[in-house]
Amino acid sequence: MNARILIIEDNPGNLELMVYLLEAFGYLPQTATDGEQGVFAALAERPDLIICDIHLPRMDGYGVIRALKSRPESRQTPIVAVTALAMVGDRERLLSAGFDGYISKPIDPETFIPQVESFLAHNLHAAPEPTAPEPAPAKSEIPAARQGRILSVNDSPNNQELIRGILEPFGYRVVLANDVAEALDHLAGDRFDLILSDLWMPHVDGWSFLKTVRGDPRWRGIPFVFLSASVWGGNEQALALSLGATRYLRSPIEPLALLREIEDCLGGTPQPRGVPHGDDPGR
Repeated sequence: MNARILIIEDNPGNLELMVYLLEAFGYLPQTATDGEQGVFAALAERPDLIICDIHLPRMDGYGVIRALKSRPESRQTPIVAVTALAMVGDRERLLSAGFDGYISKPIDPETFIPQVESFLAHNLHAAPEPTAPEPAPAKSEIPAARQGRILSVNDSPNNQELIRGILEPFGYRVVLANDVAEALDHLAGDRFDLILSDLWMPHVDGWSFLKTVRGDPRWRGIPFVFLSASVWGGNEQALALSLGATRYLRSPIEPLALLREIEDCLGGTPQPRGVPHGDDPGR
């Protein structure tokens, strides 16, 4: 079967049961434990079906459905609510919100897989709609909804593609530069809202790049964020902030953490701070 199914569920027992059943029947389950994480996973992984709880931390199921149905890349993905239908009118509210159906709680192991297969079969036979122009997402619906142009400076093609893959689904325009010379060419010819830079690169390092940016009146107001795995004595963060960096982020970093940091930088005049993290792109 090999269909990829994203489960957005914060209850460990329900999540474990659904994963177990799906794997037993040959499906490939992916999981998210809050609404924001679920939206990111749906846009990044493009699953064949999404099973979504309604009562979730950070963003509830209705926020998830609004976010995903508003975007052309996820609009056609069937999204099924998992709910107890405890209140009068719950079923009608779910369907009018855009859910393709629902699975009742508590999960019944005997009927769960047939229900999943019926939604997958409907998706396979549904005619695709024409792709509409991508609407601007609302800030309350998905993280990092502020639009912006970001210059990513990193000599690793893999890291660059990871960064682009994290940011572009959330509306950011990412321009890539492989080294500082290329980054300066981009800065001279275009406008950017934020610079995301590695520390150690060939020819010119990130320290020198930061000094150049902060020393030029055209660019000194642009938020400058280091994203680097470099560790040499543990004082990189303090040095970066003293030289004028807006953030010093240690990689690997979780995608949603990176999105929140960038949104924070673009949302006003944040106080510089370094954030240690673990789990994704960088160098």
